[in-house]
Amino acid sequence: MTTETVPAFDQLNLNEHILKALNDVGYEKPSPIQAETIPLLLEGRDVLGQAQTGTGKTAAFALPLISNLDLKEKDPQVLVLAPTRELAIQVAEAFQTYAKHMKGFHVLPVYGGADSRAQVRALDRGVHVVVGTPGRVMDHIRRGKLRLSNLKALVLDEADEMLRMGFIDDVEWILDQTPDDRQIALFSATMPSQIRRIATKYLNNPEQVTIKMKTQTASTIRQRFWPVSGVHKLDALTRILEAEEFDAMIIFVRTKTATTELADKLEARGYATAPLSGDIQQNQRERTIQSLKNGKLDIIVATDVAARGLDVPRISHVVNYDVPHDTESYVHRIGRTGRAGREGDAILFVAPREKRMLSAIERMTNQKIERMELPSTEMINDQRIVKFKQKITDTLASEEIGMFRQMVEQYQDEHNVPAIEIAAVLALLMQGETPFLLSNKPVKSKARDAWDNADSSRGNRRDSRNSRDRDRSPRDRSSRDRSPRERTPRDNSPPDAGMMRYRLEVGYNHDVKPGNIVGAIANEGNIDSKYIGRINIDENFTTVDLPNDLSRDVITTLRKARVAGRPMNISPEGQVKRDDKEGAPARRQRDSSRKERTVERSNEKEKTKEKTKDKLKLKKKVKKVKKKVRTNRPAPRPGSKKED
Repeated sequence: MTTETVPAFDQLNLNEHILKALNDVGYEKPSPIQAETIPLLLEGRDVLGQAQTGTGKTAAFALPLISNLDLKEKDPQVLVLAPTRELAIQVAEAFQTYAKHMKGFHVLPVYGGADSRAQVRALDRGVHVVVGTPGRVMDHIRRGKLRLSNLKALVLDEADEMLRMGFIDDVEWILDQTPDDRQIALFSATMPSQIRRIATKYLNNPEQVTIKMKTQTASTIRQRFWPVSGVHKLDALTRILEAEEFDAMIIFVRTKTATTELADKLEARGYATAPLSGDIQQNQRERTIQSLKNGKLDIIVATDVAARGLDVPRISHVVNYDVPHDTESYVHRIGRTGRAGREGDAILFVAPREKRMLSAIERMTNQKIERMELPSTEMINDQRIVKFKQKITDTLASEEIGMFRQMVEQYQDEHNVPAIEIAAVLALLMQGETPFLLSNKPVKSKARDAWDNADSSRGNRRDSRNSRDRDRSPRDRSSRDRSPRERTPRDNSPPDAGMMRYRLEVGYNHDVKPGNIVGAIANEGNIDSKYIGRINIDENFTTVDLPNDLSRDVITTLRKARVAGRPMNISPEGQVKRDDKEGAPARRQRDSSRKERTVERSNEKEKTKEKTKDKLKLKKKVKKVKKKVRTNRPAPRPGSKKED
């Protein structure tokens, strides 16, 4: 379907209230996946859609499903399953936006980490659409609070992501609870075999909609990189913030600690900034995102997992302050800008040792990332002067300055000082101790020199490494190249650096699988699956390696979370491990000691009995002797005192 043949929204037989809402938000023409999917879902057909993130999948299924709703019915008619809480919130907000002119419409997001009692109260009052993560949806179904008897449609959004996070078994269980005549729409960026198996098993003669993209990143996103080392990152970022014209910006870092540290530094430089990470309470995260949407914040410093599913039209720039761990994360990060046809900018900070990741990103996206030039000192100073002058102009036009004018005139008359000098002093006072202009220092750093000279040295290292690889046996190479996920199930080696081992009270006897554990931890604890390390499943318990900086709130949430129908009861393995160090030999030693003490006590009792018997015998002998003495005693003489 070409751009010329894409129909307008008013040609797709959508509800008039929805068309009004689309007009309010400024939608003009549907995207290709919307144009192909909306008519099919309006007809009640099952759909198997394949498209990358940012192509408009949410509107593709939300608009037709809202049009088919019966608002008089209070039981849920549409159920949308999403892999993360952020995506669930985003989809629920989209439903609310599209149906804002439909009186009595109710949509409810359900996800882990939120108050389940509030969700139950909303379900009891009645909702038309439920958007949730698989784990929390299962909980409400099992408790009888989420009734699916009147369900008309079910949507699987980002099915491949749910497969990667280990939710597929949960998804199939939920599908089995739905009516046979429900409509299904399955959307996925890729179509692995397990996703196709689900489509074959549960979808009824589905129509397949595939939107092909030349690259995995939107063509409307300008991608640039800056070679820099860690100590120069903040200076480079500050210059970019001053030189680039941006509406809102999201800056990605790797760790939760870095979000707070960098946000504080930018806040001190006068930027409206806030951190966004898994350590922040869910309600606070929602307020932060809302502040970004309504313009109260301009910059968010976030980790990958906290920003998953984030869709804020104001975001014009994405800065990868820390290089992502993999190319998929890079695509997801820069996908926060340039959405729905808008233009966006993506900037990547790359240290010389990270150049290989830059090459991998370019290969994956099939797109060359241009090297940006950091703004010069003269350029920054010129912009500061321009902004200062503009601030004067804006203030003169919009603010009442009569009182301050009188004060300046009085000072001028009293001290005979020209007004221009008074104005200069006031500007100096406003600036404070921070210099207004940058000193004319060279921008180029050792990191950039190292970057420029990295190719030759890297080539020499590669040649030597290849020669070593040729000498190494195939078994050695396979051992080195094996990913952490391919470790043997019962690996008792200590956790990797930065990781800590935890114990879960579920095991093989409870039919738990590694995918169930990864999915539950990733969703309930808001931990990206790539930060979940070694998993060892035993018969009645499981150990898993997680980052050692998990907050107390995350641990509390995971302790209450359920996997395979049982509570995790997660706890640090340290104490358990100390007990296990004693092992069976220690237990045998304790048992042996206990037996010895028992024997000793028994012997003491026997000895006590013997002593008691001896004492009794002695007493009897004494009594006999006394009796004999009394018997053999001579009779008293007549007239003696004893006789009297």
